[in-house]
Amino acid sequence: MKRSRLAAALCAGLGGMVFGGTATAQDAGTEPQAREATQLDSVVVTARRREESLQDVPVAVTALDAQRLELTGATDITSVQAQTPNATVQVARGSNSTLISFIRGVGQQDPLWGFEPGVGLYVDDVYIARPQGAVLDIYDVERIEVLRGPQGTLYGRNTIGGAIKYVTRKLGSEPRFEGRLSAGSYGQLDAIGTAALPVTDLFSIGASVARYTRDGFGTNLTTGAEHYDKDVTAFRISAEFLPSDDWFFRLAYDRLNDDSNPRHGHREVTGAMPGSEVLPGLYDTRAGLGDANKVRTEGISFTADWYINDAWTFRSITARREGDTDTVIDFDGTPLPTLESPGYYADKQFSQEFQVLFEGERMQGVAGLYYFDAKAEGAFDSILGLAGIAIGTGGYVETESYAVFGDVSIDLSDRNRLSLGARYTRDERTGHVHRATFLGAQRTPFVGGAAATPIALNTLYTNSRDFSQFTPRISFSREFSDRLTGYASYSQGFKSGGFDMRGDASLTPETVDGYDPETVKTFELGLKGSSSDGRFHFGSALFHSDYTDQQVTIQVLAGNNIASFVDNAGASTIYGAEFELTAKVSDGFSAFASVGYVKADFDEFTTFDINAGGYVDVSDTAVFQNTPRWTGYLGATWSAPLFGGTLAITPSASFRSSYHQFEFPNPLLDEGGYTLVDLNAVWTAASGKWSLGLAGRNLTDEVYRIGGYPFVGALFDNSVLAFYGPPRTYTATLTYRY
Repeated sequence: MKRSRLAAALCAGLGGMVFGGTATAQDAGTEPQAREATQLDSVVVTARRREESLQDVPVAVTALDAQRLELTGATDITSVQAQTPNATVQVARGSNSTLISFIRGVGQQDPLWGFEPGVGLYVDDVYIARPQGAVLDIYDVERIEVLRGPQGTLYGRNTIGGAIKYVTRKLGSEPRFEGRLSAGSYGQLDAIGTAALPVTDLFSIGASVARYTRDGFGTNLTTGAEHYDKDVTAFRISAEFLPSDDWFFRLAYDRLNDDSNPRHGHREVTGAMPGSEVLPGLYDTRAGLGDANKVRTEGISFTADWYINDAWTFRSITARREGDTDTVIDFDGTPLPTLESPGYYADKQFSQEFQVLFEGERMQGVAGLYYFDAKAEGAFDSILGLAGIAIGTGGYVETESYAVFGDVSIDLSDRNRLSLGARYTRDERTGHVHRATFLGAQRTPFVGGAAATPIALNTLYTNSRDFSQFTPRISFSREFSDRLTGYASYSQGFKSGGFDMRGDASLTPETVDGYDPETVKTFELGLKGSSSDGRFHFGSALFHSDYTDQQVTIQVLAGNNIASFVDNAGASTIYGAEFELTAKVSDGFSAFASVGYVKADFDEFTTFDINAGGYVDVSDTAVFQNTPRWTGYLGATWSAPLFGGTLAITPSASFRSSYHQFEFPNPLLDEGGYTLVDLNAVWTAASGKWSLGLAGRNLTDEVYRIGGYPFVGALFDNSVLAFYGPPRTYTATLTYRY
């Protein structure tokens, strides 16, 4: 019995993979059409840390397994945006590998140290606290899962908006090798190798190495360097040990180096200074700050599972991660130092999680303890050439967090189930902020400039605050039939407060007190089902959220200075609906679709007016950022025998309606909505060892903005920059599997 339970756990993705989301039984060597049928006929999830049918889980989940990702030509973690309703998952403005995520209007765009994301990212059960280096390329992946709504009663680190889980493939008990070579537009050349080797019946080792290179979509016309290029090296190594039926151990290490050039953006407004004209090439720039950019992240984790008996399991997850970033952002996009910002980030984190899982005949559950210790630091300059000054800002935020959580499900009858969950979180934060103004438009000592005495000390303080919260979750589900299940749930999310690393105490003295936590209360109704023959599966949800004390970062011009503060923006209401469908129309034709609708409005938004010197309510003009009203996706896969193998062709289209880049509308940067059309074709040999793919992305060459910086005014020479999504590209991929 224990051996079968161990095998089931491994199939669900042990080695850091038994933590929420969707898994499908699959064999890497199986032909595409067979794996596709498995996906549609038997969807198993571990969203509540135990194996269940997706239909039985009272949580809104989008799950993309390796087969689905391959068929749709997904390249990195941002690919889940297209197929997930009401989600924004994009590369952050001015970066190559920094991630921003929003789900149902809840997220965090600011990647500055000290700010935690509203949507949590987990890699093999380990919470990734910082967004730098978090745009994970897709290789050696088993599945990617997106859970919508507050998560906390099942997760080590509470996340207020939802969770994205990147689950790597288990090593298994058989030797395995996969090599992939891709070539495409703009000089793209990628090489990926993955191997797993059982050393003995009980011990296996594995490694994956990926190298991604691509020329830029544009050029820095000042330096001649590539702009929007890619130069990334990543690898993972792991070992798994199963000394008996009762134990499982996994040790894993990963590292990413991103040496791509920085992205400076495209000027949207012509200024008064030389070189400030609007360039015809949307991916071109005249930025003069340089092309130095380097991101490094790495981490090690150790997972141990003890199968005490058929009902009880004890699990320990220990992890340490750290990262460093050296970058430059030229906010004016010209050779002159009108508004430039060289800077660095450094962070480290340690986490320890203990879980006890119970599975009885009519009751199942999990209880856990979580400890998190992190320090994030950095420094950056605001070089204001027209004012002849540079403002240096540096500091750190230390976070120590303790949490206890639990979730239990009770079968009230054969058709009715009740789930109760709760979490208590205590975060202790210490913030140190140092901000000073120097004469001269050059780098300050904060980022390696020559030693100098400031002409003004804007901010210098160290402060500590503690935040704690109890957050419950309750759900009731009813199985109307063997093929139809409905549920109703209520959950609360919590994100602690902190300190504004940009805060200027000379302009806003209260910045030394920090900002308060934010909370979300969400009601959800869901209906999931499938047809009697198992060919059609659907999931749907209606949700309503009350968002309180939302943390909003605001920067405004104050004379020859830039005032920054974090508002706890009062209250807002979010409601919407989601629908997902997967259909196996015939043995050779499958379709998948999703649609999301979300309406998010501020009911109260009190902010400090730096010019008037008082607080005002701007809820009538404020908007939610990165939250389109409508999102939609439609794709289909047609497969048929060809040349002794199988050809699978997958066209798809994803739609996003208009949305705002910031909390206040800006017609120069706000996106008016767009549709992306992709086409992916994969031929797989009958043996399953060889495959050849051809992918076309953004085939209509749609132009769309994914971010921006609005620095309007004479001091900034009207430096309004936009960042654009990739143009039309083609990629050919040759894969060998053993």
